[in-house]
Parts: sequence; structure tokens; C-alpha cells
Amino acid sequence: MSSYEAEIVWQRGEQNFADGRYSRGHEWRFDGGQVVPASSSPHVVRVPYSVAENVDPEEAFVAAISSCHMLFFLNLAQKRGIVVDAYRDAAIGHMEKNAAGRMAMTRVVLRPRIAYSGTPPSAETVAEIHHESHELCFIANSVTTEITVE
Repeated sequence: MSSYEAEIVWQRGEQNFADGRYSRGHEWRFDGGQVVPASSSPHVVRVPYSVAENVDPEEAFVAAISSCHMLFFLNLAQKRGIVVDAYRDAAIGHMEKNAAGRMAMTRVVLRPRIAYSGTPPSAETVAEIHHESHELCFIANSVTTEITVE
């Protein structure tokens, strides 16, 4: 078993909290010393109360799924003797009402573009590695969101 921690820090400062006109900007702090500026999504809370350039939880959710999938893909490709030179994913998450009528990230589409050294693997082999990566990904195994690879 493993445990993972993140510290989430927000401070009101001089802002009036009662009227709802306060910044949703905050920080995510991680054990390695990384600090990520975060905020609510401007799609949820309008600017200036959201900080558009900061990472929002919805973006982080999509990134976590994509990153987990990629890391397993790289590992599985390496084990098969396939040399990956570059992996870029323009992943997209779709926020919509779920079956219970609640807003949820119902679908995440991974759209990886992968460059290989030497002869690239067949489309069938790549599809197999993507399928196995999905099955092994801890994040994918933790959510009900539909995750597809294009």
C-alpha cells in the first residue's frame, strides 16, 4: 500500500468573503517541493474570481489520467523492445450531466501521438499496448469516467 499527499493552501486576505467576491486562486504543494498555482475553472466561477492561467481541478483530472496512461504505455513498450522517442497527448475531458443528473467528467479522450525509433510497431500492437495501459492505470481504475484512446 502507498499513500500520496498534497497540501492545498488558500487564504482570504483582505477580500470580503460574505459576498462571494473572493479569489478562488490557491496553491497545490507537493512533497518534492513543487508548488502549482491552482484555481477554480473560469467555466465554473467567472474571472476575476477564478484565475484563468492557473490549473483547475478539472484540467488536473484530465492530465492525471493522461499521464498515468502514458507512463504505463512507455513501460509496456520498453518491455516489448519498442523504442519510443516522443509521446504527446492532447487529452480532452468532457464535463456534462451523468446518469444521476449531476455534473461530472463523464468522458476523457486521450489523443496520443507517438514517435518511435526504427520500424514503428503495427497499429494492432499499439492498440494492445494502449488497452493494457488502460487496464493497469491506477487513475483509470479509480474513476467511473469513460476513457477512450483515439
